[in-house]
Amino acid sequence: MISYQVLRRLCLFAVTKPVYQGRVISACGLKTSTVNHSDKQPDPVVTYEQLKAMLANHSVQLFDVRNPDEFQAGRIPDSTNIPLGQLEESLKLPPQQFEVQFKVKAPKKEDDNIVFHCRSGKRSLSALEIAHRLGFIKARHYAGGYIDWEAHEK
Repeated sequence: MISYQVLRRLCLFAVTKPVYQGRVISACGLKTSTVNHSDKQPDPVVTYEQLKAMLANHSVQLFDVRNPDEFQAGRIPDSTNIPLGQLEESLKLPPQQFEVQFKVKAPKKEDDNIVFHCRSGKRSLSALEIAHRLGFIKARHYAGGYIDWEAHEK
């Protein structure tokens, strides 16, 4: 039987090291997705510095997958709120409908500037898995989430 401490370390590893040998590790550290990141794909994890540069250059489609109340309490500038529970359905919308609903350009499957984030990186990792499964293979996530953003911005 696995002790609580060992299980906790596995979970912490998964949150801080979401990619291992080209495979995305789930937030709990106990399962892996079948997402394959070839050498031609960008690293699926975006750092604070990378995100800050992308925002400064207006070269990011940033999607916050937290709940609306969390989004209203504080957000990363220029992010669009699509709660995780609505993400798959939203990414399947026709572009015009997506743009009407979210007031931003609809992401395309070949876009390499799609970034998901949440509070701490767990939900954005799930969002990344959903996006990759739907064909948005160049999508990435900000693993540090809003907690990391807020710490850097203070």
